[in-house]
Amino acid sequence: MADIVYEDNHLLIAVKPQGQLTQSDSTGDLSLHDELKGYIKEKYQKPGEVYLGLVHRLDRPVGGLVAFARTSKAASRLSEQLRSHAMDREYLCVVEGCGLPNQGSLTDWLAGDDNGFVHSVPEDTEGAKQARLRFFKLGEDASRGETLLHIRLETGRKHQIRVQLSHMGHPIRWDMRYGHGEKGRDIALWGAVLNIAHPTKKEPMVFTSFPHSQAFLPWKPQIDAFLSSLNPTPPSTSKEQ
Repeated sequence: MADIVYEDNHLLIAVKPQGQLTQSDSTGDLSLHDELKGYIKEKYQKPGEVYLGLVHRLDRPVGGLVAFARTSKAASRLSEQLRSHAMDREYLCVVEGCGLPNQGSLTDWLAGDDNGFVHSVPEDTEGAKQARLRFFKLGEDASRGETLLHIRLETGRKHQIRVQLSHMGHPIRWDMRYGHGEKGRDIALWGAVLNIAHPTKKEPMVFTSFPHSQAFLPWKPQIDAFLSSLNPTPPSTSKEQ
């Protein structure tokens, strides 16, 4: 069963496990979206097709917080927050190497190829889109040769964090596609923080999730301190009317 961290009549926030699709594709594997639609249908004994708006996605290997809309009005308002960058999706990751500054920004131009890979390319490349993010160093360990980063997106491009950090020379731990992954090890990238305004109440809400990947375990004190400083919204459940 999906880990639901918040639910009311308009909004549902869940944690997507690593390896699960956010939305169904040609593989036929059960997606988080379909799983939650089934949950709503059963819990509230809904007849017919259940509405659940998908607002944003996470790459299949990446776990973390995902927002869903339970009404079309909520979907429209959350989508507008995403377009205007009022919805703030923040990530934690462990990257290879040390010596990064305490904070910095990355700007690249990204383009995809026919094999599903994304590359950093010259600005004048046909189809290239600008990608921007900011990073903040939460800790580094020279003995393991790795650094813990907090990432804030300024754009939302496919594979953006993975490609930009790899292009910088600090690929994410266990990234099979853009780094030095190993079979059976989960990528050290997690959607840990979600800042949104409630779609009807307009109240600011903050949701947090501790990363599940084993690569984050040595960093538990730093991650606990970071997440506890954010004053997250308490869990809630809806009552159908």
